[in-house]
Formats: sequence, C-alpha cells, structure tokens
Amino acid sequence: MSQLSSLSFRPYYGSLCFSVNRTPSFRRFKLPFRCPTTRAMASQSHIVGYPRIGPKRELKFALESFWDGKTSADELQAVAAGIRSSIWKQLAGAGIKYIPSNTFSYYDQMLDTTAMLGAVPPRYGWQRDEVGFETYFSMARGNADVPAMEMTKWFDTNYHYIVPELGPHMRFSYASHKAVDEFKEAKALGVDTVPVLIGPVSYLLLSKPARGIEQCFSPLSLIGYIVPVYKEVVAELKAAGAKWVQFDEPTLVWDLDAEQLQAFTHAYSELESSLSGLNVLIETYFADVTADNYRTLTSLKGVTGYGFDLVRGAKTLELIKDGFPSGKQLFAGVVDGRNIWANDLASSLGTLQDLEDIVGKDKIVVSTSCSLLHTAVDLVNETKLDKDIKSWLAFAAQKVDEVNALANALSGQKDEALFSANAAAQASRKSSPMVMNEAVQKAAAALNGSEQRRGTDVGGRLDTQRKKLNLPILPTTTIGSFPQTMDIRRVRREYKDKKLSLEDYVNAIKEEINKVVKLQEELDIDVLVHGEPERNDMVEYFGEQLSGFAFTSNGWVQSYGSRYVKPPIIYGDVSRPKPMTVFWSSLAQGMTKKPMKGMLTGPVTIMNWSFVRNDQPRFETCYQIALAMKDEVQDLEKAGITVIQIDEPALREGLPLRKAEQAFYLDWAVRSFRITNCTVQDTTQIHTHMCYSNFNDIIHSIIDMDADVVTIENSKSDEKLLSVLPEGVQFGSGIGPGVYDVHSPRIPSDKEIRDKIKNIVKVLENNNVWVNPDCGLKTRKYSEVRPALSNMVAAAKYNREMLAK
Repeated sequence: MSQLSSLSFRPYYGSLCFSVNRTPSFRRFKLPFRCPTTRAMASQSHIVGYPRIGPKRELKFALESFWDGKTSADELQAVAAGIRSSIWKQLAGAGIKYIPSNTFSYYDQMLDTTAMLGAVPPRYGWQRDEVGFETYFSMARGNADVPAMEMTKWFDTNYHYIVPELGPHMRFSYASHKAVDEFKEAKALGVDTVPVLIGPVSYLLLSKPARGIEQCFSPLSLIGYIVPVYKEVVAELKAAGAKWVQFDEPTLVWDLDAEQLQAFTHAYSELESSLSGLNVLIETYFADVTADNYRTLTSLKGVTGYGFDLVRGAKTLELIKDGFPSGKQLFAGVVDGRNIWANDLASSLGTLQDLEDIVGKDKIVVSTSCSLLHTAVDLVNETKLDKDIKSWLAFAAQKVDEVNALANALSGQKDEALFSANAAAQASRKSSPMVMNEAVQKAAAALNGSEQRRGTDVGGRLDTQRKKLNLPILPTTTIGSFPQTMDIRRVRREYKDKKLSLEDYVNAIKEEINKVVKLQEELDIDVLVHGEPERNDMVEYFGEQLSGFAFTSNGWVQSYGSRYVKPPIIYGDVSRPKPMTVFWSSLAQGMTKKPMKGMLTGPVTIMNWSFVRNDQPRFETCYQIALAMKDEVQDLEKAGITVIQIDEPALREGLPLRKAEQAFYLDWAVRSFRITNCTVQDTTQIHTHMCYSNFNDIIHSIIDMDADVVTIENSKSDEKLLSVLPEGVQFGSGIGPGVYDVHSPRIPSDKEIRDKIKNIVKVLENNNVWVNPDCGLKTRKYSEVRPALSNMVAAAKYNREMLAK
C-alpha cells in the first residue's frame, strides 16, 4: 500500500469527475456539487451529521472500483475529498453556523474510531503504524486469511456498524489522524467546522469482549486507557485552530446503571483540562434521556452545550423545562434526521420559542434530531415523484434548509412565504384522498386483541412436515438471493426503461432462475431457492406492488460500507392489488423435484426498512402490511408451494431503546408476523430469517413468532447466538444458525464449516438443526458462492455421517 492509502491522508483539492462506466476519471462528467450561496448566516444553526455517500452514490462506485483493483488509493481519496468539499460548501452556503467535519467515513464511523485508538485486533497483523486502507478494510470486510469484525445495527436504525473487539491487554495508541486532517482540509477550503468524535464512553459501551476473552470482561473498564488518546486528538485539533469539538454520546439514551453513568463523569473530568479553550458539545440522539442520565450529562465538566433529539425524545422537553444549566447552549434537534417528511415549521418554531423562554435568548441552537446519514441526500434529484407527495417531503439537503429557516425565524428573520408554503403542504397531506382507504383501516383495526396463531403447535407441525418433505438431518438451504450479475441488473433496467419487451424480460429471468436451480441441484442442496433475479431489493420489490407506497430514483441511504438501500415511502394505507411472487415461485418449483421456497419479506421489515408515514401509529401500518402479505402466503400455498420463507431481519432493529417501551413493540411486531401465516396448513413449512442484530434479549419473542424454521446470522458475530440457547431456552422449531459470513469475499473451508456445525449440534437437537449461510448471497460473486456452498454441503454431509455412527 502506498503512503496515501493511510486513513490520515493529505487532502485532495482537484476537480472530481466520473466517466460513464462509473470508474473514477479526471476528464468527464463533473459531479453536480452545490456551491455556496449568498444567504445570510443563520444566527444559531447546527447539523449533527450529513450523508457521505454522494448525491448519486459516488462513494459506492469509487470504493467497489478500488476493492476490485481497477483504481488506486489516490483515486479513491480524490473521490472522497470531492464529496467532503461539496458537503462543507453546501452547508456553508445554506447558512449553517456549526458545520460538522469527520462525519465522512470510507466504511463506518465506529471503525474510524477503532482506527483512531489503534484498537486493531491482533489477527490483522497490524504493525502499530498509521492505520491504512489494507488494515482498515480487512477489519471491515475480512480477507483471504482472517474474517471480518462483527457488524450489528446502530441502535434502532438500519445502519450497521463494525463492533470493536476489546480485551484487558489491548494497547491503545493514536493511530489515525483522520479527524484532524479533515478539519484542516475544510479550513483550507475556507470552512470552519466542528470536528465530531464518537465519545469515549459510548465507544466502549458499544464494544464487545474480543474473541477468546471471558464474556464477563467489561470494555468499560478500559476508559482510563482510551482517554489519553482522546486528549492527544483534542490537543491536535486545538493546535489546528478548532473552536468547537462535538462528542457523540448516543448511549445516554439507554437505561444506564450507576457504574455506567459514573464512567461519563470520570471520562469528561479527565478530559476537562485538555478541553480548556474549546467549546464542547455532547450530542445525544434516537430517544429520550432518563432523568438520571440528564442530571449526569448536564453536570459534566468542561461542556458548553448539550444536543437532544426532540423528535423521538419528546419527554426530554419536560426535563429541560424542569431545569437547564445556566449559561449553557441547548442544541435542539427539532428537524427529524430519521425520516423524510417535511418539518411542520410553525409547530417547531413554537417549541423553540418555548425553549428560549427557559434556556435564554441566543442560547438555543436549531439542529437536526440526529445525523442526516439516515435520510436520502437531495429531493432535487427526484423528477418522477408525484408532485403532491414530493411537496410533503424533505431529504437531507432540504432539512438543512429547514434548520436554517427555523434559526432565522427564531432570531426575528422569519420567511413568511416559506412558512406559508410549508403550512399549505402540511394541510394538503392531511386532506389528501391518496392517504386514506377506509376498508383497509377497518380490516387492520379488527385485528386488535387477537392472537392470530396456527392451530397446531410447532412440534406437531414439524413431524407432519418431515414426512411430507422427506429431508435428511442437517438439511441444507440458502437464505434466498443469489448473486445479482451485471447482466441481470441490465435486464431489469432495460425492462423498466421499456427497452426490453415483457416476453424477452421473462425469458431472461427464467434463464437465470434455471441456472440457479441447476447449480443448487449440482451442489446437492436440500431445499432450494429461485435466486430472486427479478428483485431489485427485498423491500422495494414488494412495495412497488402494494398500494400506499411511493418510490424514489436516487433516494439512497447507507446500510453499511458500500451497501446502500433505497427505502420506499409509505405515504398511505397499504393493500395488495394482486399476487406478487406466485408466478416466479411456481415457475421455479416446476424446474425441480426438490422443495422450492417461496420468498417473502415480512411486514415488520417492510415497515422498518421504509420511510414510514408519521400520521398514525406504526403498529397500524404494520398490521396493514401483514394483511397484504397474508393474502400472498395463501396464494403461494394454493399454487403448491409447501415451504414459504417470510424474512424478518428488522424485527430486533425496531425494538425501542427504552426498556419500558419494548414489550408493547414486541407484542404487535410478533403478532404482525403471525398474521401473515396463521391460516396455512400444517404441511406448509414457514421459515423466517434474521440477521445482524443482538438477539439475546428477544429470544423468547423469536420463539413466540411460531415459525417452523428460524435461520439466524451467527457466524459473523462469532457464534454469539449459541451462547444464549443453553441457558434454559427451549427452541422447539427448526433453527439454522448461519455457518459462514456472506458479507466477506472470504471462502470458508470445508473443515471450518464442519467445526461450526459440530459446535451447533452440541447445543441444539440434531433433528432441528438446518445448515445455511448467514444471509443472502446477492452481493457475492459466483466465483465465491460456488466453492463456499460446496464446502457447506460437504460439511453438512460429513456431520450427518458422524452423527449416524
């Protein structure tokens, strides 16, 4: 790797261009950067963070080109510098006073912090120099020799972070100067920024014990060892001219115990002398803070301002009204950073004015509720949306304008025309006939209070299904998707653009399905899938066929690394006009005598992975989707599909962060899943799949879903799932803990998978265990999938033979 492959790099200030094949070039097609305007500077405005993917996913294409060896580290860094420059200039031009830096990341902000602290697991062979791309991307994606670090959900969002692996002997050192370099980079462009750091306590609370370390080890015990590194970072930022620093401490919205709260007091007390001369913002988001957390936060030493999510944390308003530290600044997150609905400017301004009476004039800073990372980039790029629906929306760029408008209004410079147009759009949405469907509302309301369960318990159903399906012990299957080749993407794109006839499209997809079926039969997989070549995304595909959904052209949001999703917008009541998957599933089943799974996405995941309407409770929307999917399940069963998978990877993701709210969510979320399949026959086997979340605390709810087979990510998280099952948990259904990580190009050996299966059957009953990958294979290449699945099947057969002896 060249010196420029380090995460601490010299800024690139050249013009950024792209060629038509999306390989970085320096000649053609300039990126449509926004330039500064001449707007007046808002007196007090702040953005917690901003999407780093580029307006048309420029970072994705640059990363994947670099990973494929098509472009250099220098070219990747040039693309990144261009994106950062565009963001800073855009925010400055919009009139934002407190502009964040160090919110850009090549993969993940928690991984960036791991690099900054030199907390690299030993298996990556890091030599304790500056952390460069080779080590950084090995931690994120694995390599030929070692697996990647665990990835899990960032609080209750669909963003995934790389989980730090820490142990008592971890040596920390200042190993990535990215935060300082990006501050200097912005300053050289004439933009004064607020460097953003993941706070030391949240970093540790979001970490896990390293592999081989006793689970009773607490990463929080390392607080005294990482604070000195933070001191070095802060010292460099001050020397570079920083006036502010922002510490993101989102774990302050959790239910924290006394020891955890004491860690905050200790950490910021230790940092106090280093922070002298800097303005310090502690930012929280995603939920309310408890009264104890609020008291701890507002008593931290050396802090200038506190940031709160006042969209999802409405109760925090009461805490502020009961008392706010004199002379401190309140960064009021009144613009929603998690959803894409336009802000009700009049209502938000009223809230801000009430707060100003409490906190003091000029002490209120208008802000977003959290980073805008979780929203799409710019509504300007959406030229095909219904004009009424578009008037109800605000993406990241528009939310910046909302922050600016509210800050100006609070300081006496209210744009009356803008506020009037906003009020008209709010009224239009409330009265639109597109939103309400009375029949759907009545059907969903009738579900309240009903259990919606199948008549026979899971044990009896499994006996009936084993006789019908005639499967061996340790049956093999995959999660659903197979690699989406460039040819298949081209076919879908040309059909959508009406450049390909329906007949030619069906023939092309049919040919791909046939290839996938033959490959699985050749590998001797027991329960097959059709590979989903007709699907663009596991949520968008269904949303396009349901009423009440709208779709964007460029509404991309980062899920992890270079994996972005384009969430549908649920704007109205949901129903299913006609069957969605029956044609393709029936076609695939006709190609084989083996069981072919019908593949569906569950209602909770469709809802959680969409931008959801905020004008009714979420459970009502979820029940509507569940009824639509119930119709689809019944039609698949009528068509002769005897194995149906209803994926719910987002079930855990939607769990409220506060414990007091969790039971209600789990009740309606689990019931929504059961609604989809409560009427099928005992011989129809219902599967579900979950991935990349911590399932320990909801394992009983997973059992209560009453699925026949549950496949769960297990390999990337170092078999964490198995650790919770022996503790008196009786898993009566079939269960498939994933045996290899599909989010890494690494191909696991036959022996490695054999050993994993052996560990699984030590914990679970042989007759109930399934063998499958961690997740779908959509993002992998066939050159990786074929050998990996071959090794998986061989490992399953080996263990069958061992169990038979």
